[in-house]
Amino acid sequence: MTAIKHALQRDIFTPNDERLLGIVNVCKAGKKKKNCFLCATVTTERPVQVKVVKVKKSDKGDFYKRQQTWELRDLTEVDAKDASKENPEFDLHFEKVYRWVASSTAEKNSFISCIWKLNQRYLRKKVEFVNVSSQLLEESVPSGESQSVAGGDEDALDDYQELSTREEQDIEGMMEMCEYAVSNAEAFAEQLSRELQVLDGANIQSIMASEKQVNILMQLLDEALGEVDTIEGKLSSYEEMLQSVKEQMDQISQSNRLIQISNTNNVKLLDEIQFLVNYMDLSKGHIRALQEGDLTSPKGIEACINASEALSQCMNVALRPGHGKLMAVTQQQLLFAELRDTFARRLTNHLNNVFVHQGHDQSSTLSQHTAEMSLPKHSPLHRDLLRYSKLMEWLKNTHREKYEGLSRTYVDYMSRLYEREIKDFFEVAKIKMAGTTKEAKGKFATLPRKESALKQETESLHGSSGKLTGSTSSLNKLTVQGANSRRSQSSSLLDMGNMSASDLDVADRTKFDKIFEQVLSELEPLCLAEQDFISKFFKLQQHPTVTPPLAQPETEDTDGGMQSRIPPQAEHRQSLSSEKDLVRLMMNKIFQSIETELNSLIALGDKIDSFNSLYMLVKMSHHVWTAENVDPASYLSTTLGNVLVTVKRNFDKCISGQIRQMEEVKISKKSKVGILLFVAGFEEFAELAETIFRVAERRGDLDKAYVKLIRAVFVNVEKVANESQKTPRDVVMMENFHHIFSTLSRLKISCLEAERREAKHKYTDHLQSYVINSLGQPLEKLNHFFEGVEARVAQGVREEEVSYQLAFNKQELRKVIKEYPGKEVKKGLDNLYKKVDKHLCEEESLLQVVWHSMQDEFIRQYKHFEDLIGRCYPGSGITMEFTIGDMLEYFSSIAQSH
Repeated sequence: MTAIKHALQRDIFTPNDERLLGIVNVCKAGKKKKNCFLCATVTTERPVQVKVVKVKKSDKGDFYKRQQTWELRDLTEVDAKDASKENPEFDLHFEKVYRWVASSTAEKNSFISCIWKLNQRYLRKKVEFVNVSSQLLEESVPSGESQSVAGGDEDALDDYQELSTREEQDIEGMMEMCEYAVSNAEAFAEQLSRELQVLDGANIQSIMASEKQVNILMQLLDEALGEVDTIEGKLSSYEEMLQSVKEQMDQISQSNRLIQISNTNNVKLLDEIQFLVNYMDLSKGHIRALQEGDLTSPKGIEACINASEALSQCMNVALRPGHGKLMAVTQQQLLFAELRDTFARRLTNHLNNVFVHQGHDQSSTLSQHTAEMSLPKHSPLHRDLLRYSKLMEWLKNTHREKYEGLSRTYVDYMSRLYEREIKDFFEVAKIKMAGTTKEAKGKFATLPRKESALKQETESLHGSSGKLTGSTSSLNKLTVQGANSRRSQSSSLLDMGNMSASDLDVADRTKFDKIFEQVLSELEPLCLAEQDFISKFFKLQQHPTVTPPLAQPETEDTDGGMQSRIPPQAEHRQSLSSEKDLVRLMMNKIFQSIETELNSLIALGDKIDSFNSLYMLVKMSHHVWTAENVDPASYLSTTLGNVLVTVKRNFDKCISGQIRQMEEVKISKKSKVGILLFVAGFEEFAELAETIFRVAERRGDLDKAYVKLIRAVFVNVEKVANESQKTPRDVVMMENFHHIFSTLSRLKISCLEAERREAKHKYTDHLQSYVINSLGQPLEKLNHFFEGVEARVAQGVREEEVSYQLAFNKQELRKVIKEYPGKEVKKGLDNLYKKVDKHLCEEESLLQVVWHSMQDEFIRQYKHFEDLIGRCYPGSGITMEFTIGDMLEYFSSIAQSH
């Protein structure tokens, strides 16, 4: 084994700078016996790497080669299988378990011992040893080959110390001086020993000769000790002198420390006084401005703004601990509080007077704006008041009660002013909308009865001179009365259609549209300007947590003496904190009459002409859409949105009213039906709606209304057709659905495309049905005869045997045919034409269409009769008394003669 170890060291490990420390001859357990060697090696360079190498002898020679290498740090467990019995098997656990069988138990133990030592030295006991006797791990490996393999070389490596360069040079010099240093090493060693003994003797002689010098050195040391004692005595005296100086310096230091503390206190006191003087002192100019400053001139307002800001800084200064106990500070704070209350009172009184004064000036121009149907502009008032916006901010931050009181005063006064202006503005709009001008009075003379009554009721609002004497409440009453009267009537949809087409023509509706648009166009900038002013003047955009006084809902005493409970909506508003909600609350108070007046105006427009709801829906939708784009949470957007709901409700009522009129329509029993009134009314509604909604935002509402109306039209046309006694059902269905189809095709309403196709289908079906039913009369006996023939064939009689039937023989056929010569046929067709002419109305011009369809159907029947004769009576030579050419001439001449 030693020879193998040296061979492996020389051939495999030395070239790789490795040393072989342990080796074992093994083979894999359970397989064919193929021996190999497991070697434990370490590198000669630092850091040391410990490896387990599998070496195998080559099959083609006596040299060895490395087959596999594992790092010892990857070894997790060594399993010796049995610690008490000799067993050559053992396992090494790397990335997987390798099972080996050693050539002898001694080699296995030697190798495991080597692995254990390497683990102890380099891996710090990382590897776990299982089924290994503790005696093997604690004691060294037995002497002999295994000892030298496992531990000898490693210990020798630790004891060996490499010679330095100087030592090498000295050894080489000594060897050069001795000729036999290499050839006779023992003689060279004896010579070196003799020379070493000579040197040791010389050293001893030198030490003994230096005793005298040692005695002299000891004497000098005694003298030095005496000098040291002398110096120590002097140092002691100096220390006593310095001690007295130290005491004096301590006294001086104490005095200096007291002086420094005094100076520090004086500096701090001066700093506090300077702080109070700088931040708690208000100049005389500012005091004078607060007490008697001019609040009307720009310079005076600017001086008051600067004085109020300086006062706020003085009052809001953060006092340091203890300042509040100073009498001067207390007096100054009392002075500031008095100045604050005085100036707040002066500012509040002045702004109240400004509100009243500016309001009177606005009232003087109210009549002029009312006559022009425009709302007064409040921009001058806003411009004058905005000069005080900074003072309002100061009042808001310093004196909340007066700020809230001033807010209430402004809102209460402006609400009365706006209520008066808006009410007068809407009265003028209602007058123009109702048409009480001289230009419109002529129109009212030709209006139907209910519109004339409306005009008379509207005129009751005004005196004979034309001055405004009515009120909104009377208009509301008028609206209710008009609605009741309209509900009491049972006229059809065309009553309103005829009225709109003749009296309230397109010009009247356009005029209404312009008036309504003007009303909305006047309200929109007015609300936006007031909302912008409130935000800027009351500084509501800067402090989102302020709750204005208007957020508190008003309560009234009930009959039981208890205050009414605040509704949930008011409780919700009371908890609002965002600035937009606060502004909207103030706007609701100021413009509380706008929504009411708009609803009243909408009711009047709906009473004048229910079709006006279409105009109002489009205009109101557009303005709501515009307001929401600017600010979805603004007062204008919210109010117009609420009014839009009312307009949409009126529009739905208009649609429901038309459907109800369709259901209540009655037809005359003595006259032909023709185009039903509500069918013509739907055509007018659709034409008007398509004109109004061409670019509207709420097209979806109209589409839903279209679907409701057209379904109602379909249902009621069929209902009337079933109830008709004078006109055949097919004619009523054919004419009206033809009219509906024509209307929908012309207007091209996309949402009614399915209904357009349905109308065409119904028109075509009932046209065919009417033609077939009508043509049975001119050749009645001939029709009955051939129906019998077809019945026999259907029962199983062969076609060529039908002529042998007694009732259907050739003689009977000739007899029936002779009853319908060409002259009689023409006479029957002429009577049929007259009857069809009586059934059809002139509005649809369907007579020629029906006549042409009858011609086609007659020719089809003629060809059918000829075919039956040819199949059932072959070779009989029987033919009709007239030809197809004769029939075409009959139809043409009859149509031309009429």
